[in-house]
Amino acid sequence: MPELAWLVAAFPNFLRYIVVSFALAALFLWIYGLITPWREFTLIRAGNSAAAIALVGALLGFCLPLANTIAHSASLTDLVLWSLVALAVQVLVHIGMRLLLPHLKEAVEADRSAAGIAAGGFAACFGLVNAACLTS
Repeated sequence: MPELAWLVAAFPNFLRYIVVSFALAALFLWIYGLITPWREFTLIRAGNSAAAIALVGALLGFCLPLANTIAHSASLTDLVLWSLVALAVQVLVHIGMRLLLPHLKEAVEADRSAAGIAAGGFAACFGLVNAACLTS
């Protein structure tokens, strides 16, 4: 069975990519938690939907280009470098949202879903554009 032989041969590379990708996603969540003026996980544990939507949108905005990079990368180094670009894009999107919506912190902390949808939606949209830019 050539398929099984291929799977056995490819599995170590899969493991390397999945471990590095999960580590990059964890790094993103840590940095995102540092740059936001609200405490996402504390708010989410308290049932704050706006914080959850904003966080999931930002994570999606990071993971879309991460997934595209995995699909097109030549090496793990390539994956890490382009993922850092995706992280920087998400940081810039967050800064832009805070400039456009100066009361975003208060709105998210007050669990106003519109704030979470706006923050998460912008992050996801810019992540999608970022992912498309990584195809060439």
